[in-house]
Amino acid sequence: MSATRRHFLKISAAAGSALALGDRLPSALAEPKSEDAAGKSAKSGLKILMLGGTGFLGPAIVEYAISRGHIITLFNRGKRAPDLFPKCENLVGDRDGNLKALEGRRWDAVIDTSGHIPKTVRESCKILKDSGFYCFVSSMGVYKDFSKPLDETSQLHDTPDPNLDKMNNDTYGPMKILCERAIQETMPDRTLIVRPGLIVGPRDWSDRFTYWPVRVDRGGEVFAPDKPDDPTQFIDSRDLAAFVVRLVERKTTGVFNAAGPKDRLTMGEVLTCCKDVSKSDAKFTWVDAAFLETNKVNGWTDLPIWVDPKGDGIGLITANLSKAFAAGLTCRPLVETVRDTLVWFKKEPAERREKKMRAGLTPEREKELLVAWHARDKVPASVGG
Repeated sequence: MSATRRHFLKISAAAGSALALGDRLPSALAEPKSEDAAGKSAKSGLKILMLGGTGFLGPAIVEYAISRGHIITLFNRGKRAPDLFPKCENLVGDRDGNLKALEGRRWDAVIDTSGHIPKTVRESCKILKDSGFYCFVSSMGVYKDFSKPLDETSQLHDTPDPNLDKMNNDTYGPMKILCERAIQETMPDRTLIVRPGLIVGPRDWSDRFTYWPVRVDRGGEVFAPDKPDDPTQFIDSRDLAAFVVRLVERKTTGVFNAAGPKDRLTMGEVLTCCKDVSKSDAKFTWVDAAFLETNKVNGWTDLPIWVDPKGDGIGLITANLSKAFAAGLTCRPLVETVRDTLVWFKKEPAERREKKMRAGLTPEREKELLVAWHARDKVPASVGG
């Protein structure tokens, strides 16, 4: 398994485990208030069951669905911000086995952002088989080969054990595939599978994108990966939420990869946008991939949203997204994602802001690498801008 693929799956598996265990409460968030949406919901809204709904992507979906006039029921353990959406019906259960609260109920649509254990997904499908439509938010982690651009027909990971129930970087992809198949087999004509790449934006506890707005806002010399023209891809959780809800409204079936933007985006554009938004004095030192490899600086984890374009993880940031955009996916301007992420992070508790970020370089490690780079190449301390 390639280092890039391993890092992607490790982070994805950790995110999945955190969602399942509910080990981090998000900041208090207000339920969207819209007289128009409230007025529509009783008349024309779909009855939607959200499996999850109080973590990162879930709230974005709930908020957007409410704004469209839909009636939301939340099903989760009731331990992660249980009062986040007080106007919604809240069913307390356990996605790892206790599904009794779902029995005897029917919804127009089910949106599942938390499914990861195949056995439990199979059980929930049996209970919910009479509901109208099932949308499962999966992951690009299901694909076997990241060394070339991905599309929806790319080869999937092997699934040797249908009873996998322990998530880690080796089993994350296979488990997601088994979950997809369980839903497709139960509701073959009523299933939508959305496979996002990296999801970013406000509320993202993983710091997989947040690192850059926060680091650039701090200013000074910023250690940057390889070349400004290197490509990247990701999707704002709010754009993914809108895409999912609109597909559900239209009862669109099939499989869609979801990332963005529609046109090519580069690391230079991302970091420049972070600088423009923060109005900091940041200066970027672009360090070549050979130096990164020699010094064991990993793309995706140490340097988020970046992978070596010449390496075996290029598919992560060059996926073919034409199918999703043809189906209505839209992406907000990058400046909005950067601005809103930075504003959100600055409102997080001091304990969170002052702790080591969950992705990216520590200040000490970054300084060490910059010293090593300048000593090696004998260049001025500030390069680029």
